[in-house]
Parts: sequence; C-alpha cells; structure tokens
Amino acid sequence: MIAITESAVCSGIQACPVQVEVDVTTGLPQMIVVGLPDTGVKESRERVRSAIKNSGFSFPPDKITINLAPADLRKEGSAFDLPMALGILAASEQIPQEKVTPYIFLGELALDGSLRPIKGAIVIAESLKQQRALVLPEENAREAALEKRARIYGARNLRDVVDFLKGDKPLSRTLSPEQDSNLGTPSGVPDFNEVKGQFMARRAAEIAAAGGHNLLMLGSPGSGKTMLARRIPGILPPLDFEQALEITKIYSIAGLGRGSYETLVKTRPFRDPHHSVSAAAMAGGGSWPKPGEISFAHGGVLFLDELPEYRRDVIETLRAPLEEGSVSISRAKSQAVYPCRFMLVAAMNPCPCGFLTDPGRKCRCSLMQIKKYQSRVSGPILDRIDLHVEVPALTYQMITDETKAESSEVIRARVIACRAIQQERFSKKSRLLNAFMRPRDIKLFASPDQAGKKLLESAMRDLHLSARGYFKILKIARTISDLAGCEEIRSEHIAEAIQYRSLDRQWG
Repeated sequence: MIAITESAVCSGIQACPVQVEVDVTTGLPQMIVVGLPDTGVKESRERVRSAIKNSGFSFPPDKITINLAPADLRKEGSAFDLPMALGILAASEQIPQEKVTPYIFLGELALDGSLRPIKGAIVIAESLKQQRALVLPEENAREAALEKRARIYGARNLRDVVDFLKGDKPLSRTLSPEQDSNLGTPSGVPDFNEVKGQFMARRAAEIAAAGGHNLLMLGSPGSGKTMLARRIPGILPPLDFEQALEITKIYSIAGLGRGSYETLVKTRPFRDPHHSVSAAAMAGGGSWPKPGEISFAHGGVLFLDELPEYRRDVIETLRAPLEEGSVSISRAKSQAVYPCRFMLVAAMNPCPCGFLTDPGRKCRCSLMQIKKYQSRVSGPILDRIDLHVEVPALTYQMITDETKAESSEVIRARVIACRAIQQERFSKKSRLLNAFMRPRDIKLFASPDQAGKKLLESAMRDLHLSARGYFKILKIARTISDLAGCEEIRSEHIAEAIQYRSLDRQWG
C-alpha cells in the first residue's frame, strides 16, 4: 500500500514543499530512501524504526520504499523523520491515510519516539503558510508561530501526533506571540561615554550609524579602534518586527537560534570573526550552501579587526555583498541566496609595527614592508568603504581627562532622528538609507549647492577619486546634512565628507 505525507526543505531563506511517498510491499525486510537524500536523511532509517517500535506501534516486516519528491531536489537534515514514520504507519494501515493529508509534518525523532527541534522552522512556516497547517516539535512551535498567518501545532513525541490524527488527544494550536516591544539595544553593549578623546572617530561612527555607511579606522595599537567599534551597536536604532523576523530566519536556517538566542532575534547582530576565517565561512558555502558571517551580520555590524591580517580571498568576497546587499552561493547541484545588508566596520594599523603615524614612537618598518602590508587590502575594497578615519594615539592628558563624554543614548537619539528623515525621503523605495542610494537617487536627493560642487570638483582633481569615491562623498554629505537637520547639501557638508576619505587624501 502507498501512503503520502507532506513535508518541506529549506533552500536559502525560502522553503520548498516535499512529498514523502511510502510504499510497503511484500519482500525482504528492508527500508530504502530515494530522492537525493543526504547522509542525515539516509540515517533516518534507524531512527524511524526504533521510534515506531518504542512508541508502541508495529514496524512492518516488509520491503519499505520511501521516495522524497521532487526527486531532483536535494534533501538534507533530519526533519523528514516524522513524515517518514507517519507515512509508514499510514501505509501499514495503523492510521488512516486521510488523517495525514491536511498537514505538513517536520521533526527529528529520537530513538524513544520523542521529537527534537529542527532548523529553519520559521522559514518553512513563512513560505508554506497558505498551504496546510504545520505539525512540528514543541520546541519549534513558538518560533514558527512568529508567522502570524500560519497554523502551528507543537508535539512532544510520535505518540502525541498519532493520537492527534486519530482524534484521541488534541494538540493545542500555538498562537503567534504578541509583537515584542523589547526590540532594542542589547544590555551588554558598552557605552560611548567611556571613550576618551577621539572626537573625529566618534563623529565618524555617528555618521556611519546614521546613514548605514561602512567605516575603516586607521591608527596605532591601543588608540581605541576596537573600543569604538564595539560601542557602535549601542547607537544603532532598534529593529522593527519585520527586520527582526528576517534576521531570525537566517539564524534559524543555520541552527544558531537554539540556546544562543531567544525565539526572536531582538537586537542588531554584532559579528567579529577571527582573521583565520575561511572564505566559505565569511560569505557562506559548503556542499549544502549555508549562510556565512556576512549574512549573520545582516541588519547589524560586521567588525573586521586587523583587516590586513585576513586572507586576501576572504576580503575580496566582500566586494559584491557590500554593493548588492545579498550573496548568491552556487554549487554544482544547488544554489541559495541570502541577504547580507550589513554595516562593515574595519580597523587596521598603518604599518606592520603599527607606529607609522604615532608621533611618540618611531616606526621600525621599511618602505617595502609598509607597501606590502597596505597592499593586502585592495583598492576596490577600500573604494567600497565610505569613511576612512584616522584614530591617533592618546596622550596622558586625554586619558586622565575627567570630562564626561556624550553617552550612547544621546548619540542614538540623533541617529534615530536622522534615519527617520531618510525613511520619509525614501518612503516609496526599498532602500531606506543614504548609503544604499543609486546614482539616480543621488541626482534627486544629494545634489550639493554651487560652492559644494566647486569643492567636490577640486577634490576629484587633486585626490584622483574614482566615480565610486565621488558618489560616496555625496552620500556621506547627505547624511551629515540630515544630522544637521538641513535640507540642502552645503559646501561645509562636502568639506567634512572629504575629511573622511583619508586614504584618498594620502594615496591620491
């Protein structure tokens, strides 16, 4: 007899429906799984057999063939355990076939029949919400219920699911939680009022946060680059529910939502991968394309400390994502697209010893060593970073100064006000920040006054700016103008924006 149950598999941040066809026929006792299953799916044979027996049901001593359709779509993970077990029970007439038809089943089975959580529950719920109700492990129910239009039922074990299908014992429907008003700044983020001096770097961090710009800080060791970077999440605006849900999907697919995060990711991510990270770990990849660090930083900050120490191929993977806000990972038999609209914050020393720009210490590096060190970061990458700011070494007077600096809360209020201006300006467009403006948007919203145009012309000629550098300056000037509450872009805004292209000034 043939029985059919419904399931699903994630592909990127979308889900595809999968039919689990089970045929139980006379023959040598064996269980065959076809339909491009990975090792995890193939191993489900032993889990399903033990779970059915230990749940008090009879495992048919016949030939069992399971097909995961469509057969040309690769299947991975352990989420097919539950639909396979129910298909076997339906094919062996232990439960009626018509009872399993109205639902999509997901869940990994333990040997005793209990259900363990799976990856990507919220992605599947969002993609297939209009098709059928979902029955999945109880631990995934609250996550999946974040999609308000989906019908979600959580179960603890195989026996509970079978009793629910037979009508002997109901499963309570998991309702969508109330929209969380706690979306805000993580409590563990240090405050900007702890930063001594570094007024230009603080200002650059504020501009970067307000306009979504990328930031590179250059300075000698101990000048405070890392200290500044770790405080930037504290001045970013809170997430709205839709942004939090999109970030939650990425973490759910990777299986990072359990334990390290609550059901909904409530704060903007801050990712700081070590410089030994591989290109696949940074951009995403693997035989089954998974999100990487740039996708985990979506909506938040990706911090690369000691930028030249990262492998060249790792840094170069950032080229397209910095421009497009998404990354497409292609493999021989699969492809996935993940969002990665992040704010890049990088820090580097000016030379191998770090003291090239430090007036108090002598640099020990030769000119060749300095050139080799700086060339580890390519021109195209530097061109894609909006703000380059120097972070000078602190003097004794700066360190011991007791003057209280502005707190993150004060700076954050200005950033939120600036972003509100941008959201109103781009209300009819998908790009809501100045950093994401295209040339046609710049022509409409970021055209400087006559004095500003002359100043920009001089900068283009003297600094040999690329076309991208030209547009970057206009975007930065637009953000500076918004922070000042000014509708037009004036020459002083252009002048300040040029100051944040220090590498163009040095190398131009």
